[in-house]
Amino acid sequence: MDLVARVSHNFTESADLKLQALDVLAEPIAAAAEHMVQCLLSDGKILSCGNGGSAADAQHFSAELLNRFEMERPALAAMALTTDSSTLTSIANDYAFEQVFSKQVLALGQAGDVLLAISTSGNSPNVVRAIRAAHEREMTVVALTGKGGGQMGELLQDGDIHLCAPGERTARIQEIHLLTIHCLCDAIDCLLMGVE
Repeated sequence: MDLVARVSHNFTESADLKLQALDVLAEPIAAAAEHMVQCLLSDGKILSCGNGGSAADAQHFSAELLNRFEMERPALAAMALTTDSSTLTSIANDYAFEQVFSKQVLALGQAGDVLLAISTSGNSPNVVRAIRAAHEREMTVVALTGKGGGQMGELLQDGDIHLCAPGERTARIQEIHLLTIHCLCDAIDCLLMGVE
């Protein structure tokens, strides 16, 4: 096995897929950032959720907004629904794991807020339920998916935004998701603070 060739292949595949994603995602990423900024300027908040690597992405996004991304600015109202172990385990134990995000959305979400729902397959049952809960609370959903969007893509309504990464491999989709999150953070900062 030639590990150097394998590493080279992974880099090339990732770069090629990101360039393909540019054509598909640039406009909806800009639209999502504009919608998130309008939410924040209206004293709303952005909730985010996902499982596994997508949970890490939800937390990463929330941290970049609450603290800062690449420029100094006031803290922005964002919250990852993946971080409170007591809440997550009590809901999973008392009800079902499929409700760990939806119950939080119903409790914390308000009309005009945004849910950033992340799933590489688009089929995570607890994220699907979170989208339904967000619609019940009259929130906008920004769905960050791959593999065609799955059930999440089918649930989206007018005003929601679908950021569907091309590709079938989870690792490549996650790499596009991370770049998308950084693009969202950069665009939000530029819209709020201007560009030097």
